[in-house]
Amino acid sequence: MGVLEKIAALELEISRTQKNKATAKHLGDLKAKLCAARRELIAPDKAGGGKQAGFEVQRFGDSRIALIGFPSVGKSSLLTALTGVESEAAAYEFTTLTCIPGVIHYNDCKIQLLDLPGIITGAAQGKGRGRQVISTARSADMVIMVLDATKDDQQRQLLTKELNDVGIRLNKNRPRISVTRTKTGGYKFNATVPLTELSSEVCYTILHQYKIFNVDVVVHEDASIDDFIDILEEAGTAPRKYCKCLYVYNKIDMLSISQVEEVARQEYTVPISVFKKLNLDGLLERIWQELDLRRIYTKKKGLFPDFEEPIVLTIQRGDKTFTVQNAVGILHKSILDEFKSALIWGCGVKASPQVCGLKHELQDEDVMQIQKLTQAEKAKKLHGKKTGTTLAGGNTQVDPKKVKEKQPLKT
Repeated sequence: MGVLEKIAALELEISRTQKNKATAKHLGDLKAKLCAARRELIAPDKAGGGKQAGFEVQRFGDSRIALIGFPSVGKSSLLTALTGVESEAAAYEFTTLTCIPGVIHYNDCKIQLLDLPGIITGAAQGKGRGRQVISTARSADMVIMVLDATKDDQQRQLLTKELNDVGIRLNKNRPRISVTRTKTGGYKFNATVPLTELSSEVCYTILHQYKIFNVDVVVHEDASIDDFIDILEEAGTAPRKYCKCLYVYNKIDMLSISQVEEVARQEYTVPISVFKKLNLDGLLERIWQELDLRRIYTKKKGLFPDFEEPIVLTIQRGDKTFTVQNAVGILHKSILDEFKSALIWGCGVKASPQVCGLKHELQDEDVMQIQKLTQAEKAKKLHGKKTGTTLAGGNTQVDPKKVKEKQPLKT
């Protein structure tokens, strides 16, 4: 039996199995086997040249967005309308055969937009260059799923399933589950909240499929079996990707007002019409809100702030925080060695300016002035205080907590 036949058989068995407490262990066992089969399908062939690469597109700008959808839904036309880049559009399917990049200039930020070829059912198994398209989508900070408003909602479900099969989780946060492998001690399970689907027996069955026997598991939320498997896959060859997704329904000019209102009330949904130029500004504003980009303007001592090129912080890049440390590190990592404090102007502080440290969280459009250490402060930091924190005859620092107490004199 091949890998595809094995995946199909496991999916059929899961669909036939009733979901209740009595079958929870069996379902967990089946889902762990299904995940292993999909990993085997995606993993590179040992005799070949390795994993199939995505499209080679250089990362540019402050964030990256990928356009994903079935053929002939308006992805190329949307790229042209938002960025001005001419992408070939025609009345037949598969007009776009490679990845075409464009740049959106919005609120002093540069957002890279990728027009990917249309994918078909079975893209996760490699049909229609599906692996290349999905591999490029994994590198994006956000996914825009372009859908045809004149068709039913099945297209949205099929695309979500294809992305879910390769480990891309849309509009989900990482499950709050802690899995710590130990050398000895066996299996330990603890939950801080009541659980409806997971249990100690289910987790034990799944861990045996992964051949993990000495482990401490702590569950901090009411998670599902799939969430627990996602945490276990983080240490493997196919870690999960959690990213935002907007469902953009194109061709709303062919619908009635009541139908458009019904589409617009769905979660994470934006209705547009590229042909009639309807709600494109609303789409850009929604993209800005979901990306949660924060612009930080720099200021030199005695001068006005530089409002031309801000430092753009995003939760997907750097150390994935909005702190002063992340902003200084984006400027240059060597500045962190000379960093003393930062003067912050903006809505994120109680007084303007306010002296802040590296752990202060910055808000959008804050102004930051970096204060460096003086030569005397650098020397003090290098040599330490004159309280025995350096070795005699040199500048080697010694941690005072690790200095052993002097042994009493022998009499």
